[in-house]
Amino acid sequence: MTKAVRFHKTGGPEVLQLEEVQVGEPGQGQARIRHTAIGVNFIDTYQRSGLYPMQLPQTAGNEGAGVVEAVGPDVTMVKPGDRVAYTGQIGSYCGQRVLPADRLVKIPEGISDEQAASMMLKGMTVQYLIHRTYAVKPGDTVLWHAAAGGVGLIACQWLKALGVTTIGTAGSPDKMALAKSHGADHVINYSTENFVEKVKGITGGKGVPVVYDSVGKTTWEGSLDCLRPRGLMVTFGNASGPVAPVNLGILASKGSLYVTRPTLATYIAARADLVERSNALFEVVKSGKVKIETTGKYKLADAAQAHRDLEGRKTTGSVVLIP
Repeated sequence: MTKAVRFHKTGGPEVLQLEEVQVGEPGQGQARIRHTAIGVNFIDTYQRSGLYPMQLPQTAGNEGAGVVEAVGPDVTMVKPGDRVAYTGQIGSYCGQRVLPADRLVKIPEGISDEQAASMMLKGMTVQYLIHRTYAVKPGDTVLWHAAAGGVGLIACQWLKALGVTTIGTAGSPDKMALAKSHGADHVINYSTENFVEKVKGITGGKGVPVVYDSVGKTTWEGSLDCLRPRGLMVTFGNASGPVAPVNLGILASKGSLYVTRPTLATYIAARADLVERSNALFEVVKSGKVKIETTGKYKLADAAQAHRDLEGRKTTGSVVLIP
């Protein structure tokens, strides 16, 4: 048996309950791990609230790090004692679990378990967004919303290392300063400033070739107005709520724009892609060009409070639960 944070109905953070659950032995192609740190992400709140429908009851969480305790038949990619991490497997808010071994990657020396649990989803999200969804080039200028969030702080650092100019947005002076200190070249307070006017001013009226937007509802239309003709709108999150139904004709009137709604799950569905993206992330962190800072730690039993703080914009950087 192990402790797990589960929800039997969707709703606010109060639906999360700490329960005892059976763990079991790993079967064919599986491994059992003991968590040492568990990542907390916005997608966890979307699943808990019902924005992303899930089969219920459900154990919350989507990423973690820990130690392999046992493996099933024919598993060779990991072995007992290995330090491993994963993302994209719902059910991480627990002490132990069994999951597919091919979804695990080994944590290299120089990366802590807390760092790994903090960065698998966020860091690989940044990796595919800036290298595959829109392959940035030195000299590009991009707009990144929520630049002081967990994904945003990684992005600001990585983009700076690639020679890209980043215009970040944040919701308070403290968060603006945080984004700036992590590599954002320009930071706009979208709570008090018109970010469209600011972006147009910074770019000499041209706009940017790509907008990375995890905020959703409240920034959608403004983000489109920040794009240059034939620019790409990358909407990859819904922190302010889902984007309302859209008349695609506006893409024509605003300059033959492109829109994509990517997910990390698609970009790491093949193990080769998972290994490529995780290795790229580990390497850039080990190089020191991107620093992963675990700014919030909560006990597993306090997962509901972690969700309240995340949704209340009281957190910056990466948040983990400690079993």
